[in-house]
Amino acid sequence: MTASATINGVDTAQITTLVGHLTEVPSAGDTTWRAEVTWVDGFRNEVRVRDLSPTYVDEPETLGGRNSAPNPVEQLLGALGSCLATGYTANASLRGITIRDLRIELEGHIDLGCFLGIKAGYAGYPEVSVKVNLDADAPAETLQDLHEHVLIASPVGNTIQSAVALKAQLVTNN
Repeated sequence: MTASATINGVDTAQITTLVGHLTEVPSAGDTTWRAEVTWVDGFRNEVRVRDLSPTYVDEPETLGGRNSAPNPVEQLLGALGSCLATGYTANASLRGITIRDLRIELEGHIDLGCFLGIKAGYAGYPEVSVKVNLDADAPAETLQDLHEHVLIASPVGNTIQSAVALKAQLVTNN
């Protein structure tokens, strides 16, 4: 692979440089990510990350929202799918595999009665189903190895699969 190779729209030289740096200085891989959410009105919230344009969250009209943006549980599915897509793209590119098509379908069930406090139970997704449709220029065995690696290494997938400590602090103006 040449130093300036671009595969699947990924600058593999840049990723290879990052891998080399993290190999030499493992502590450089310890990163912190932030988001800030500001309530707008009703169920609409503005989400800001880094210096990017804001994105929004809302609920469908059937849940009392204005249906102007995905809701949080839809965004969680989108975050997982996007993280997996990034994993497939990065790792396929580093392995010299050209992706012709990649589409990831995700689905999960939420019990709104638990969320709204009408009944006891688990308010989150008890399970998320993921179907990866991948068309690439590699043998099925190579793509299966890629698939297994992506699932093991996905930061969002790992976060969803593991118990994560949630430390929430309330700050009031009272």
